[in-house]
Order: sequence, then structure tokens, then C-alpha cells
Amino acid sequence: QVQLVESGGGLVQAGGSLRLSCAASGRSFRTYTMGWFRQAPGKEREFVATLSYIGNTYYTDSVKGRFTISRDNANNILYLQMNSLRPEDTAVYYCAARRPEVPPQIQNYDYWGQGTQVTVSS
Repeated sequence: QVQLVESGGGLVQAGGSLRLSCAASGRSFRTYTMGWFRQAPGKEREFVATLSYIGNTYYTDSVKGRFTISRDNANNILYLQMNSLRPEDTAVYYCAARRPEVPPQIQNYDYWGQGTQVTVSS
């Protein structure tokens, strides 16, 4: 069992930066593949970035070069550093966890946080 709590969202001007954190409970944190997703008003939840327990990272094309996903296994924290933010990055951001052996589709993520709002003004 893994419980996830996001923090770090807020209001920022275009071009600014934010760092999201996701605090995880549960002894199995380091064995899970962790991901960040986001959902804008009226849109479906979409993949942003993922980080496997062995350190492999994947990003959606729109955030490559601007966002960085990382994890602190000693303290059970997942991060998303977001730079050069754009108004289209505005969304509720969620962290999620899945077992590494399952396919990466969103429906295979077993655990979700409650989300944190990120608003980027133009």
C-alpha cells in the first residue's frame, strides 16, 4: 500500500518555475515506478513524466527540456521541477505509482495523490 500527498503548486507567471513534491508512505516506494500526470479543466488526465525504480525517465514531448522528474528514495519523496512554465501547463498535477512490471498505461497506476493546482499566468 502506498499513500501519496502532493504539494508545491501555486500561481506563477509565464517563464517562472515551480517544484512539486509528492510525499509517499509505505515501505515499497522505492520499488514502484512513479509518475506525474496533469488534468486541465475540461480535458482528460494526461501523462507528464515517469521515473522507474532503476532511474529511467520518460517525458511527454511538450515538457521535454523544461521539466525534470526525480526521487529521493531515502525520504520517500518524488519531485517534479518545472521551469519555463507556460500558460498551457496550467492544470491539477497528480503523482501516481504503479508496479514496474505492468504496462505504462494510466489505468495501471494503482495509487494516486489528491492533486495540487498549478496556474501559469500570461
